[in-house]
Amino acid sequence: MRKEKGLTQLQVQMKTGIDQSDYSKIERGVRYPTVEQLCALAVLFGTSMDYLAELTDEKTPYPIREKA
Repeated sequence: MRKEKGLTQLQVQMKTGIDQSDYSKIERGVRYPTVEQLCALAVLFGTSMDYLAELTDEKTPYPIREKA
């Protein structure tokens, strides 16, 4: 999804706060993202955490809940 969005790993770091070396390991499957990292990536890529965790094939994100 990063490449689809035309982003470098450094740009992902700047937009999410995920260290580039950690993100590289996540992309390569060397380590799993934390829940916080997964959430940040879902927001950045406009998808759901379930899609990123490969629990669904549906890229479309859930509607964002309005804050009270």
